[in-house]
Amino acid sequence: MAVTEVCHRHGICGNTFYNWKKKYGGMGVPEVIRLKELEAENSRLKRMYSDLSLENDALKELISKKL
Repeated sequence: MAVTEVCHRHGICGNTFYNWKKKYGGMGVPEVIRLKELEAENSRLKRMYSDLSLENDALKELISKKL
């Protein structure tokens, strides 16, 4: 099946196909699943860090106003 036909069938452009091929080419299904899990965990940890960083800044500002 031609790349253009696959792209048309799934509603993606050729560039997306080749980007995915570069990123996931040669990986097996378990590896791709693990990669997606790690990306989700990384995203969750980044959100946690940003929340804690904002809390830390707010507490520092509150303490500096009390002094």
